[in-house]
Amino acid sequence: MSRVKLTIATTDYDHFRDFRLGIVSAEGIDHTWLTLGHHEVFARFTFNREWEVSELSFAKFCAQVTRKTPDIIGLPVVCSRLFRFSSFYVNKRSKIKTAADLKGRTIGSPEWAHTAAVYMRGWLNDEHGIGLRDVHWYQAGANERGRVEKVELDLPKGVKLTRVNDKSLSEMIASGEIDCALIARPPNSFLQGHPDVVRLFPNYLEMEEAYYEQTKVWPIMHIIAIQRRVLDEHPWVARNLYNAFVESKRRSLERLLDPAVSRYPLAWLPTYARKMADLFHGDPFPYGIEENRPTLEQFLRYTREQGIAHRHAAPEEIFPKGIMTSVRV
Repeated sequence: MSRVKLTIATTDYDHFRDFRLGIVSAEGIDHTWLTLGHHEVFARFTFNREWEVSELSFAKFCAQVTRKTPDIIGLPVVCSRLFRFSSFYVNKRSKIKTAADLKGRTIGSPEWAHTAAVYMRGWLNDEHGIGLRDVHWYQAGANERGRVEKVELDLPKGVKLTRVNDKSLSEMIASGEIDCALIARPPNSFLQGHPDVVRLFPNYLEMEEAYYEQTKVWPIMHIIAIQRRVLDEHPWVARNLYNAFVESKRRSLERLLDPAVSRYPLAWLPTYARKMADLFHGDPFPYGIEENRPTLEQFLRYTREQGIAHRHAAPEEIFPKGIMTSVRV
């Protein structure tokens, strides 16, 4: 049988490294791996489907996989995951001290289908009763002016969203034109020490640990998507790719947790990594469906409620049927 040739595009992650370099292989598959910035990966795959396997924003993935006849499906492989209580930046002059103070205010994010913002909009609603209609939302680039929405939306009735093309969120939060910016990366105005731009939750680490302990939600930012046509022709490709990603991640964590060899230029990193492994019950970066069920179910609900997903899907519907079938002897 001839080997299947696939092109894979992702950002440069250590947990993908051994697969990307060929130290780990996917049985029956030859790959060409493109290492690009994630915004380029998202745009080129979303608009043009330029390769067969791609890293993809979880929000953009949910928008596309829930279409009536989707041409992509996911693998339960996590590229990037981060808690996002650190992502609220406020202008001190707005006198916002708590999450409750955001009701009736102006909040900006780079896109509506911005995964970090999806999680935190949902959290504001679930935990603080601040619904989508209780905020005037703004969209602009984080540090560059303007930002194009990459997927179609069906915003809930009554939601007010203003798109700004001639300013960045960093500029708008510094000037006080918006009260809060909800973005994945710190705005330049914060990094450059603007006196009025601060984090709403400076104790975000403690908040995030408590949130995980309460909910078991470990937010997924980016996952792996694959074009359905590949699996239509070669159904076995999904599990073989998944197996390779799992082994590559196992090796990455082994390197990270090994205190005998300093592979990373940071003091006490293995000690911190072991603490994280304990906090997450042995696997600090789990793949799979059942291992991530609270996160998957929450996010699929949020994307539907926020007008991103076309329907409310169950976790099993967004991955190949039987992908997690046990093969243990």
